[in-house]
Amino acid sequence: MSSGRPPAAVLFDRDGTLVEDVPYNGDPRRVVPVAGARSALALLRRRGVRTGVVTNQSGVARGLITAAQMRRVNERVERLLGPFDVWAVCPHGPDDGCRCRKPAPGLILAAARELGLSPGECAVVGDIGSDMEAAEAAGALGVLVPTALTRPEEVRRAAHRAPHLLAAVRILTGAAVPAVEGGPR
Repeated sequence: MSSGRPPAAVLFDRDGTLVEDVPYNGDPRRVVPVAGARSALALLRRRGVRTGVVTNQSGVARGLITAAQMRRVNERVERLLGPFDVWAVCPHGPDDGCRCRKPAPGLILAAARELGLSPGECAVVGDIGSDMEAAEAAGALGVLVPTALTRPEEVRRAAHRAPHLLAAVRILTGAAVPAVEGGPR
């Protein structure tokens, strides 16, 4: 997967990838980083790789959370794991027909543009098939980090997979990956 050179930027899905998935979370106190998130982000930053978040937040369109609640949750993620170089958020619902909601490529295209990069210079790390579909549609490299919520067919379709977040980042950066990966370090 790696050509020996890391991508210029790694864009992460938020829920289930960077932080534990709490459906329609409007409470910053419920934000908990996934195992290995801090180490993964530190590795990228040490290597000069820019970081970003690309996240669907349909709870806003559905009326389950307010835009202000979503911003407070994002601010908490930023405090715990940031700084991130870019945030791209889709507040639309699945039937809104927007171009930003994953699996559409809009969030990735917008994040790359804001960073002054082509999508091909970016990698996307996510936990479900729509993250990988969005990466492919944008022309970015996608790496799936499956969770208990990832459907088996999404895992089978993913061109690139990693057992956890830190392993995904190690692969993308060419950092040594232990022969037996027992979990995040």
